[in-house]
Amino acid sequence: MSDAPILPLKPEGPPRVTGQKAVRPKSAATVMIVRRDGPKPRVLMGKRHGGHSFMPDRWVFPGGRIDRSDYRAPFATDLRPEVAGLFDAYLKPGKGRALALAAVRETWEETGLLLARSAPERPGAGPWREFVAQGALADLEALDVIARAITPPMVAKRFDTWFLLADAERLMSLERQPDCGELEEIAWLDFDETMDLPLPTVTRLMLKEAAARTEDPSRPKPFLRYRDRAAGRPAYL
Repeated sequence: MSDAPILPLKPEGPPRVTGQKAVRPKSAATVMIVRRDGPKPRVLMGKRHGGHSFMPDRWVFPGGRIDRSDYRAPFATDLRPEVAGLFDAYLKPGKGRALALAAVRETWEETGLLLARSAPERPGAGPWREFVAQGALADLEALDVIARAITPPMVAKRFDTWFLLADAERLMSLERQPDCGELEEIAWLDFDETMDLPLPTVTRLMLKEAAARTEDPSRPKPFLRYRDRAAGRPAYL
């Protein structure tokens, strides 16, 4: 699978009403957490609820939209300089860190797993209240950027998503809470097993990219946008 080409994004999701202006994409981040304690690397994935209007019953990585609170959330370690620099090349100062914090927070909310370091319990507000109540602060140093993708303009729900990668060894524990929020099922799957699941197009592309990066970590990081289809090749960060 690592030899598969990384192709530009194609339209997916509910179509935009004819004549309606393109929806501005919402900023989001998702994280691929990889375990390497078995015969093959395994990635954490979850199944979306069938009642969702967006990608029902599809398997995805934990993550979601940025929240205002993510700009103010505390953290144990900061982004590595090269990761922060990549964010800063495209985003306003501070937004890259907020996106990384959003991915960590959503991973906790959806899977009950903490990509964090132990810290004294402290009061929190809003979406971060339960996270910091666990005696944990986000471990942003664990994260790397592997790609960015913007949903095509002809669909009604659009996201500008940064795809991040982290090693499962950076989780505080592999034990998770039973209530996983939006995700109906949670599983650690090797890359070949994921290809048999109902996957969003962009998720399938990112799995292929992550598998390829295990063999060549220096490969370029894709930046997938619909306009790149006309060129017949992906752009890169």
